[in-house]
Amino acid sequence: MSKIIARFINDESGATAIEYGLIAALIALAIVAGAGSLGNKLSDQFNFISNNLKAS
Repeated sequence: MSKIIARFINDESGATAIEYGLIAALIALAIVAGAGSLGNKLSDQFNFISNNLKAS
């Protein structure tokens, strides 16, 4: 029984999976934030072009 408990305590595969999950979540958050910022900048640029074309 003590071998099973010792093996369970020394098993780090669950902690590694959690770490990989956290890293993936942070990367996804960075991608979403970057895509949102890029989308806003592109929208502003297209609106600027559209307004200039209407003025011509």
